[in-house]
Amino acid sequence: MDANTTKEQTSKTTEETIPTEMKAWEIVKPGSINGDVSPLRYTTKPVPQPKRGEVLVKVIACGVCHTDLHVTEGDLPVHKEHLTPGHEIVGRVVKMGDETRRFKLGDRIGIPWLRWTCGVCEYCRSGRENLCPNSLYTGWDHDGGYAEYVTVPEGFAYRIPARFDSLTAAPLLCAGIIGYRAYERANVPAGGTLGLYGFGGSAHLTAQIAMKQGIEVHVLTRGEDARKFALQLGAASARGTYDMPPVKLDSAINYTPVGDVVPKAMEALKPGGTLAMAGIHSTDIPQMSYPTHIFHEKNLTSVESNTRRDGEEFLTLADRLNIHPEVTEYPLAKADEALKYVSRGDIRGACVLRVSEG
Repeated sequence: MDANTTKEQTSKTTEETIPTEMKAWEIVKPGSINGDVSPLRYTTKPVPQPKRGEVLVKVIACGVCHTDLHVTEGDLPVHKEHLTPGHEIVGRVVKMGDETRRFKLGDRIGIPWLRWTCGVCEYCRSGRENLCPNSLYTGWDHDGGYAEYVTVPEGFAYRIPARFDSLTAAPLLCAGIIGYRAYERANVPAGGTLGLYGFGGSAHLTAQIAMKQGIEVHVLTRGEDARKFALQLGAASARGTYDMPPVKLDSAINYTPVGDVVPKAMEALKPGGTLAMAGIHSTDIPQMSYPTHIFHEKNLTSVESNTRRDGEEFLTLADRLNIHPEVTEYPLAKADEALKYVSRGDIRGACVLRVSEG
């Protein structure tokens, strides 16, 4: 293609014109988002082409997840050089790869963290595909949604309930789904008490689900604004991360990446209570006392990704219960500023990039 040739091409399967290049962010070198040199660069990349079984999606919105921060700052190992982050993606199908039939051109779909599993290992065959050792992830193994276009295997995308606009729907695709799995893993009894350590994008959605199901929610988080927001949503109390809640907890979920929280949360549990670790990354857990933290049949568990069934169940539940994220909107060109806001740990709900008008 010479310099006088337009950088656009028309898809053979739709009248919409698809450019050959797009604006996107990429990780140049993992490092602190608040450092002197940004780990991210806003650049131009080729528009990806859908492979067999994939569709090309024009991104409308992409949520800014704390996992994006872990990927950008190097808390998670590099799986792809010059990666484009982002895995809470809502967009419209604009091109079909070979052997695709699930969606139609123009359909609005959601792209989550889990991109692919092998389907044949013992975990996939037993309904535990989130533990698949061969799994791949959007925004870690494959370029994600901090861009104008992205591809996804059609079997790993979701239909978005009509109730939700695209910016509202974006955080549901990871913060919501992972929060739901953590909530299930925490074994919250009917009418019980639930402690939420950290109160960002995921926790504020879990809190809504819990409270609408009659659970008493206590929030423990470092941010003053986040504590105020928790009380506005209906939490029974909101205190500092290392404070004890005003009542003993049946269950707790730790959304922070800080292992020091674990002993405090375990101490706050009733006998038989469960603490679920919701994050993909955490600092080391310090030594704990058996009689203070573990005895009385207390349980400590973790969450690894999610199954597609988790996603379908959560989106159905969110639709039925009218679960809505609180969203702070940023343009795509300011994704680095959104990540800096997330890094402060005192956000009101979730941050979402507006990429296009759809």
